Amino acid sequence: MDIKLIKQVVDLMKSSDISEFEFEEDGFKLRLSSQSAYAPQVIQAAPVPSAAAPAPASSAPAEASSPAAEEKGIVVIKSPMVGTFYRASSPESPAFVNVGAKVTADSIVCIIEAMKVMNEIQAELGGTITEVLVENGETVEYGQPLFKVKTV
Repeated sequence: MDIKLIKQVVDLMKSSDISEFEFEEDGFKLRLSSQSAYAPQVIQAAPVPSAAAPAPASSAPAEASSPAAEEKGIVVIKSPMVGTFYRASSPESPAFVNVGAKVTADSIVCIIEAMKVMNEIQAELGGTITEVLVENGETVEYGQPLFKVKTV
């Protein structure tokens, strides 16, 4: 995707009431979001896994996380960004997941605050949470293990 096109979209967001924009083309996905239409921020820009090879992609997380998840059938959910980790949507709310919780690919497991934007993180796999690896309010790095999940 051309940087000039991204700048045009940001300018369009600034001059209109658009608060979210998502675009996918040729294996590239861009998502822009802002809390106000006057301050758009890049939330996520990443290559999209090709749809032609879904089977290897599903086994790749277990192989990629071998140091942290050497146990058979255990996959690690990693942080997709740098930010502050929150187990619940507010201090008064219950945690999204606890040890023993069943999750699906669409299950929200935590929130990571980055640049004053709350990003809901999905499990992206099915299974049971076996361990929470990060404390609430802790700063996390890109790729840092957050949860261990026993896959079904």
